[in-house]
Amino acid sequence: MELYFTRHGRTNYNDLGLCNDDPSRDVHLTETGVKQAQHAAEALRHAGLERIIVSPLPRTRQTAEIINRYHHIPIEEHPDINDIRSGFDGRPVTDYFAATGHDPLHVRANGGESLLDHKQRVSGFIEWLKRQPNAAILVVAHEETLRVVIAHFAGNISDERLRDIEVDNCQIIHYTV
Repeated sequence: MELYFTRHGRTNYNDLGLCNDDPSRDVHLTETGVKQAQHAAEALRHAGLERIIVSPLPRTRQTAEIINRYHHIPIEEHPDINDIRSGFDGRPVTDYFAATGHDPLHVRANGGESLLDHKQRVSGFIEWLKRQPNAAILVVAHEETLRVVIAHFAGNISDERLRDIEVDNCQIIHYTV
């Protein structure tokens, strides 16, 4: 099985430094984000994708639709790859980090998820994904989600180091399982 992962393209909320985990908010790709997705589409043009899976947040679907112009396959949503429920939707990312920085693995600020809660949710998705029929699958998700994916496949990254993993917008990560 060929697994491809990418982070969505740059968004208006990225530019504003705001948290978003509510799919009803107007968070969309910027012109830069569209260009990033177009570059990812070119890079994946010959990947032979058979499935594309996105989170319920519109920015992942918008990115996937651009990539899908070469594949013309259905795009599926899976809630387990949603971004972390920060408890700070629509508020500055800096506020979220200030509230959770003393113990990011365990703190559930404003009714949100801790990093370990999020990791458990995403880990369940990874196990589900590995049970899918052999295929070439693209997953379009979020930086926090992809940190868990990278740590899972690397196998040697501690939970305390999750936040050290950086994933650029539309960076493509590939694993053969």
